[in-house]
Amino acid sequence: MLYFYNMSIHDKFDATFKALASPVRRQILDDLKDQPLTTGALCSHFADIDRCTVMQHLKVLEEAGLVIAERRGRERWNHLNAMPIQDIHDRWIGPHAAAASARLARFKQAVEAQKIGREANSPAE
Repeated sequence: MLYFYNMSIHDKFDATFKALASPVRRQILDDLKDQPLTTGALCSHFADIDRCTVMQHLKVLEEAGLVIAERRGRERWNHLNAMPIQDIHDRWIGPHAAAASARLARFKQAVEAQKIGREANSPAE
């Protein structure tokens, strides 16, 4: 995990997108959304996947900075770190949504202007 801080911003985004590409990893993040869980508790959520596979998914999530693991005695508690997702939102989703909203607002204004223009040019009955 230490090398995560030496990664370029593009490498961090790539690691985050890679981690989010798997439905199992997305489900793990959903499971951690409300509270941290032990690895054993997470494994119990996936009856069709063995513990080793769940741990491999957790490793990918941890390397992407999406999960922070904390050892408490023999237990490993997994905490959601939503900051990489927020970074993606700030970099792509927010600006693209704002641009799309602005285009839709301009389109709406143009349609309304045309409608008003047609109404003004139509003969009164």
